[in-house]
Amino acid sequence: MAQISATEKPQMQQIDLNTLNLQQLTQLKNQLDQELSYFQDSLNSIKMARSKYSASKDALEQFRADWNEKQILVPLTGSMYVPGTIKDANNVIIEVGTGYYVENDLESAKAFFKRRVEYVQEQLEKIENIGIEKSKIREAIREVMEMKLDVFTKKELLKQRESK
Repeated sequence: MAQISATEKPQMQQIDLNTLNLQQLTQLKNQLDQELSYFQDSLNSIKMARSKYSASKDALEQFRADWNEKQILVPLTGSMYVPGTIKDANNVIIEVGTGYYVENDLESAKAFFKRRVEYVQEQLEKIENIGIEKSKIREAIREVMEMKLDVFTKKELLKQRESK
């Protein structure tokens, strides 16, 4: 007996897939396909955020507190840079989200990005687990649909043979 559990709501809801007709199964499968697409988009966004935080963390790991008065190239875009000079290598300005910037000492900034990478990784794993569960449910639905189609096809063949 194929059953699925929907755990998005606080209460566990079970549905016996065998009691649903093909149209209901198709609707349920289509809904899961949409949800899986949404989860995939979310995963891509979170992976991009993780990549940006990791890049910032890695850049700060390369940064040295004794680089005062060092000449650098400051990126204005992905392909355009201007010359600059580091005035205070012990303090950096970091974006903390939604366009807000905070001045931090070098070690605090490193710790901030380390925490951000860890948090984003945790969220990524949660979404991946939900996606895996929904994929299993979709597969169960597909199997029941195939079983019902096979039964329907066999019944139709028997009807055709009987009518001859």
